[in-house]
Amino acid sequence: MAGSQYRGTEVDDVDHYMKGGGIDSEREKEIGQHIGYRYDVNLVPDYDRITLFLSKYIELMGWDDLNWLEDVHMGYEEGKPAVFDRNINGWVSIPDSINLPEGQQDRDMLAREMLIKFQMSKQHPLNDLRKAYMKF
Repeated sequence: MAGSQYRGTEVDDVDHYMKGGGIDSEREKEIGQHIGYRYDVNLVPDYDRITLFLSKYIELMGWDDLNWLEDVHMGYEEGKPAVFDRNINGWVSIPDSINLPEGQQDRDMLAREMLIKFQMSKQHPLNDLRKAYMKF
């Protein structure tokens, strides 16, 4: 499987890091935590868990999949659930009113939905750039 090795660490189970067995490399043992971006980026999200919003979004856009969102995961900033937005290079907090699902894959689907909704909202910082530099 592509991406299954990381500096001498062999990973056979796709869910290895999700199951808490993620501290494998010497560097991780040294710092005492898992180093992100070790997941196989060739794996696409589980479409059985897709939210209604994402399903409609894919259909509206005319796409076949969510590959561009495959590496978006629910994370935490200062102990609060959040998703990282690369466009603004910062964390977007998930509102307290949203109940988080139990499983990580379901949380990741929610993170993808929240990221898209935030990027489309008027509160996204790139809207100021669009207004300032829009030609049409």
